[in-house]
Amino acid sequence: MAKHYDIFIIGGGPGGYTAAFKAAGLGLKTAIAEKEKLGGTCVNKGCIPTKALLHASSMFAAFQSCDVFGVSADFISFDFKKMQDYKKRSVKEYRKEVRESIENAGVDYIEGTATIRRGRTVEVNSPSGKDYYEADHIIIATGAKPVIPDIPGAMLLGVLTSDRLLASDTWNYDRLTIIGGGVIGVEFATIFQALCSHVTIIESREHLLGPMDNEVSEVLENELRRKGIAVQCEAKVLEIREEEQGLICVYEADGEVRTIRSGQILLAAGRKPNLDGLFGRDVSLAMEDGCLKTDSEFRTSEPGIYAIGDVTAGKMLAHVAAAEGTYVVEKIAGVHHTIRLSVVPNGMFVELPVVPGCIYTEPEIASVGITVEEAKAHNMKVRCGRYSMSGNGKSIITREQSGFIHLIFEEYSGTIVGAQIVCPRATDMISEMATAIANGLTADQLMLAMRAHPTYSEGITAAIENYYEAKGDERL
Repeated sequence: MAKHYDIFIIGGGPGGYTAAFKAAGLGLKTAIAEKEKLGGTCVNKGCIPTKALLHASSMFAAFQSCDVFGVSADFISFDFKKMQDYKKRSVKEYRKEVRESIENAGVDYIEGTATIRRGRTVEVNSPSGKDYYEADHIIIATGAKPVIPDIPGAMLLGVLTSDRLLASDTWNYDRLTIIGGGVIGVEFATIFQALCSHVTIIESREHLLGPMDNEVSEVLENELRRKGIAVQCEAKVLEIREEEQGLICVYEADGEVRTIRSGQILLAAGRKPNLDGLFGRDVSLAMEDGCLKTDSEFRTSEPGIYAIGDVTAGKMLAHVAAAEGTYVVEKIAGVHHTIRLSVVPNGMFVELPVVPGCIYTEPEIASVGITVEEAKAHNMKVRCGRYSMSGNGKSIITREQSGFIHLIFEEYSGTIVGAQIVCPRATDMISEMATAIANGLTADQLMLAMRAHPTYSEGITAAIENYYEAKGDERL
């Protein structure tokens, strides 16, 4: 007889394990199945390993210019294998924490490939055999996998996805071409430029980072170019071929065909939902543009089956998946929601996302809410406050002065509706802005907060003061 659960979760990434913690905490009998390693893409092939390499490479880069701080070093080098070992230790430690938390919560962890059958039955295949489970509710949190673009030569040996690159122990990246200028592309460009690689980014769109604010993209492009990274936007890759001198990437830009030679080529053209082996022949869920179709409550077309995170059409971010997992479990349990994904402030008609977007380049980039362009599209009148980090005390101390803080306020009420931050620690600072938007805070209310000196966060106060100057120093 199949074992029965209140909630059965398929996928052990941030969305899955966060939902499992929440469900167990609410007294629901819960199981989570994972076919690879617990922690999903984020812990094993994404956020954690990438940020570990970013940290390691930034340490090396910092020592390259430490003389300005009065620190001398006769010989600086790096060992890529040791960097990868450090990354693996970080991943293993994080995964261990997740595993212990699941066990302590009383969640049943099942290793194997889960397939949904009719009647909310889940078949799990593992090396030890095949088992069946039944559940009142199933949450699909299987994440995403790298997209392999339809480019001749994309399957050549030296053409890598981010998964394969993160698993590499040997150095062969003196010349690296990155196809794709989204978050994955620019973060890997930052890592390998810091390790003295000759890096080229080829992006098909008008600017890097796709939907990000145009000004943010422009600042990043300028900073990448200043560091020696070649950036080619509005370019179409035609083919990749292997020649005696290495891999040749052929692309078209500005009306002409160009080539670039590389030792390795990274495909960073995005990710797509991972649905491999998920459905049995007797189960069919509605799809939309290659993603599982869900409603506003994350319900699929099949009653009792939900989908969260990268497998849906939403933002592919670990913290989004975790928030959605919490939301779904609270909905199932019939308890008050403790998390918001968006908010409509009093007196407004525009829904504001409160999900922070973070990019771990140098300088870091973070945003939340809407941009000026999006506000205009909603016919919303806004006024902005801006501050250049070149005059910030902490920026002067650290010699990181290329960023800015841009705050967007609804014109009549002074309610904050968006923020873009480009500076060191921006990914930490953005949480204050997300909290402010989620709670409908105004410029006046934000000014009540005292920010320590010297910190990067002082720039937030300066940006608000600039907003008042734009209003004629008027307090609301």
